[in-house]
Amino acid sequence: MSLNDESANDLDLLSQLIAKAKRAGADAADAVLFRSTSLGVSHRLGQPEDLDRSEGRDLGLRAFVGRRPAMVSSTDLSAATLDRLAERVVAMARAAPEDAYAGLAPEARLAREIPDLDLDDGEAPTAEALYEVAAVCEASALAVPGVTNSEEAGAGWSRSRIALATSGGFAGAYGGSSHSFHASVLAGEGTGMERDYEFASARHRSDLGDAATVGRRAGEQAVARLNPRKVETGPAPVVFDPRVSRSLLGHFAGAISGQAVARGTSFLKDALETDVFGPAITIADDPRRARGLSSKPFDAEGVANGRRVLIDAGRLTGWLLDTASARQLGLETTGNASRGTSGPPGPSASNLYMEAGGVSPEALIADIDSGFYVTELIGFGINGVTGDYSRGASGFWIEKGEKSFAVSELTIAGNLKEMFRGITPADDLVFRYGSNAPTLRIDGMTVAGT
Repeated sequence: MSLNDESANDLDLLSQLIAKAKRAGADAADAVLFRSTSLGVSHRLGQPEDLDRSEGRDLGLRAFVGRRPAMVSSTDLSAATLDRLAERVVAMARAAPEDAYAGLAPEARLAREIPDLDLDDGEAPTAEALYEVAAVCEASALAVPGVTNSEEAGAGWSRSRIALATSGGFAGAYGGSSHSFHASVLAGEGTGMERDYEFASARHRSDLGDAATVGRRAGEQAVARLNPRKVETGPAPVVFDPRVSRSLLGHFAGAISGQAVARGTSFLKDALETDVFGPAITIADDPRRARGLSSKPFDAEGVANGRRVLIDAGRLTGWLLDTASARQLGLETTGNASRGTSGPPGPSASNLYMEAGGVSPEALIADIDSGFYVTELIGFGINGVTGDYSRGASGFWIEKGEKSFAVSELTIAGNLKEMFRGITPADDLVFRYGSNAPTLRIDGMTVAGT
């Protein structure tokens, strides 16, 4: 059975379920079905260690009686269970409090075309093939001089399919594959051991790159962290490596979420159409990027989506909105709804990224006499209301424009409002994650050490 046939069957099941809910007394309803299959292996010290395979399905039904919403979920798709779900969700909705902002997305905003985003390569590797990849990845890491032990290397594959239907006239489905491998190793001896990791993930196996290269990077990064030193507390330029710079985009996305803005709990709630970043900064969200790790051809309410520039030359142009938060703010949904099966939709970003700057990472740090290059962040000391920022960090100390020695057990602190305005991006943007940013420099942060 093809993906199209499977999706058609899922949409037919959801359509029947919605019809059952309406016969039970719902004024409107929508339903979503997630299916997934995954296979993963781990390899340690030259030997296969674990193999995990899973297959899952999860269905969610949401019904409205007037402005009273309710939601139920089930992994049992039998006809008798679906009958009971429809009756139960309507009974729950009748007893629920009214929500002035609840309801399906406006029909005029629903997606009429579903583009092919090339999210599935059609491959399904065997466990033996995954073990071979994991073994290569680990062997390459262990071959790096100074690496003394392995936590594990692993490889994995998964395929997922999502179907969504609404009583407002939307029915759509899409699927995607995911491939990955990783290595995590230790360098040094005794109490002086240090750990680091590397991984790669992609929709298509052909986009993953070389497992040996990933393993070697894990080993080299672990060795580079040996013999960390302490530094004194004080102000310093802080440079964020791309594997941690994207965390700043996460804080930005949380601050422009429609829910946080509507509740008044965002430090950017009054910043619309003002300069939040410097003029060199552009940030976009692109749910339709081909082969993107967070791509989707429509949002979780069936609304048409597309690329949006959220920061244009430093200026904040809009919020991330689903239908409910848009209604609360007197606006229209931006097609950013996401959801599971046990709760209502909420706004979120998809393939969020900051555009690259005009200087190399080397040039970005060349004039720093004393500063901190961050490769790992620890904890989550972020106040979403005020923007105050404080996180544990480790990485390398910069001296005279070069990464000089490893440092650990430091804290970096500031306020996201000032940090955003002070960002300088490098030119090394690579799409490796769901959200992506190049190397970023922020001057004047507080680095707390000894």
